[in-house]
Amino acid sequence: AKGPLIGFPIVGVKVELTDGTYHDVDSSYMAFKICAMAAMNLSPAQDATQAAKQAEKKVASKAVVGETAPNFTLKDLDGKDVNLSEIGKDKVVGLEWFNSECPYVGKHHKKNPTFANLYKEFSAKGVVFLAINSGAPGKEGAGLEKSKAGKKEFGVEYPILLDEAGTVGRAYGAKTTPHMFVIAKDGTLAYAGAIDNNPDATKPGDINYVK
Repeated sequence: AKGPLIGFPIVGVKVELTDGTYHDVDSSYMAFKICAMAAMNLSPAQDATQAAKQAEKKVASKAVVGETAPNFTLKDLDGKDVNLSEIGKDKVVGLEWFNSECPYVGKHHKKNPTFANLYKEFSAKGVVFLAINSGAPGKEGAGLEKSKAGKKEFGVEYPILLDEAGTVGRAYGAKTTPHMFVIAKDGTLAYAGAIDNNPDATKPGDINYVK
């Protein structure tokens, strides 16, 4: 299933508005403003740079609900490689796009134990949880140290992976934090969208889409 998007655009990316103009998301304030705009089309690439264009060409596939989820290998906060097809072999995998300084991420990690409860309930059933930080270098919430700080502050028990080039973010079409993806045991993408039905930055919704 494909769900709605609720959360902050990933800081350090460009947002294309419905009038065809692009805007840099360089702060939480700008991200908050853009979050309120409907029908936006987000690209996590800084597409004016040659490096981003080259990274785009390296993405072998795009995430489509009902089709095989793109495989990837990213480093965790200890510098170890994590490969999706290996860690998720014959298992359900939940992917969470993460930014420790995003209020919507804080809403579900700090103000409310949404992710902690999900992890406790479903990891016991063999579900693999991975968080991915696709923030561009130097931007809010991006990078190793801020991810480490967020993991400690929120008590995140599953790996946080770094995707500063945005390659995996582009492959999955990750537009906000937290943008959620659920991969079935057979490797197909089963869900992409928000975690719940409440766009408020403080209170969780009464329907959790990823359960």
